[in-house]
Amino acid sequence: MKNLKKPKKMILTAGPSITSLEVKYVSDAVKTGWNRQYRDYTNKFEKAFGEYVGVKYALATSGGTGALWLSLAAAGVGPGDEVILPEITYFACSDVIVHRGATPVFVDILPDTWCIDPDDMARKITKKTKAIMPVYLYGNLPEMDEIMRIAKKHALFVVEDACPAVGSYYKGKHAGSFGDCGAFSFQGAKIMVTGFGGMFVTNNKKLFERVSYLNAHAEDPHRKFWQTGVGYTFELPNVTAALGLAQLERIDELVKKKRQIFDWYNAHLSKIDGISINTERKKTKSNKWMTSFILNKKFKFTRDKLIAELKKYNIDSRPFFYPISSFPMYKNAHSPIAYHTGLNGINLPSGYECTKKEIDYICAVIKYLLS
Repeated sequence: MKNLKKPKKMILTAGPSITSLEVKYVSDAVKTGWNRQYRDYTNKFEKAFGEYVGVKYALATSGGTGALWLSLAAAGVGPGDEVILPEITYFACSDVIVHRGATPVFVDILPDTWCIDPDDMARKITKKTKAIMPVYLYGNLPEMDEIMRIAKKHALFVVEDACPAVGSYYKGKHAGSFGDCGAFSFQGAKIMVTGFGGMFVTNNKKLFERVSYLNAHAEDPHRKFWQTGVGYTFELPNVTAALGLAQLERIDELVKKKRQIFDWYNAHLSKIDGISINTERKKTKSNKWMTSFILNKKFKFTRDKLIAELKKYNIDSRPFFYPISSFPMYKNAHSPIAYHTGLNGINLPSGYECTKKEIDYICAVIKYLLS
């Protein structure tokens, strides 16, 4: 390791790509996006995003969590209902289910894609099951054909948590376009960013109208300040939408860079015995939002110790999401693959500023530490 020069600054796990286009749109929104133009960029962003994903309707929201919340609320999910979701995901998913008064039911994941296991999902369906929430973990693709087949058989509502999956495709269709609706996130670490922000998408007009109504505080659309129900507001500001529109116009470039970063890693890490890295199944294309790997055998360092050691070399990394049923408010589920993955997975630096030289350095350090 003596021949490797330690970088002066920490190589971070994430980081957006901001160009003059983003600055131009945001500056224009700040200057002109008021009064008659108060929603111009939001309207453009929603229209462009719906076209990109391949759906009829899109509603910009304050975050992916808000989009998920609106989805479940519009579907009528409430007390006494169960919602199936994978063990490994961000806990916003289980939060919105509990806040709706429903019960999250945790399902194991597939060992290669790290997404929900359709067979285990089918076993967990009961008379109380109201909805299924497949998650595109780190941009990876769930088996949506099988998921939709099972959902149709049992007449279940499907809300896709496609929050990290802008630019990911399953058999030629974009993430978020399979179920009754989909949710996306543009949080600052995602593949495209607005700081915070999200998008609800659907092909169902009635569902879209219901979500739009709820997101407007359940105000009567024909009578100003007259409320006809209890609603919410998860609106995305016009100036934030301007940033999102610019990012969306560059999405092919952004996906290309993420996939290049993965390829740089894969050239090194695929040669290490005992680890597994992001997988693409046949007829799928992941945006490779985060390059990640799993420790599948006993090494000199555990996952958490490895993260600490990498920091000594100015390499930032982060653990996988923990199995949600391991948290104190839930009862542990029988999800052996999820528990292994969640406790042994690492997300590596995958920001747009990452260079091949940096990734060569990171991989050399990992090889040294795991040898």
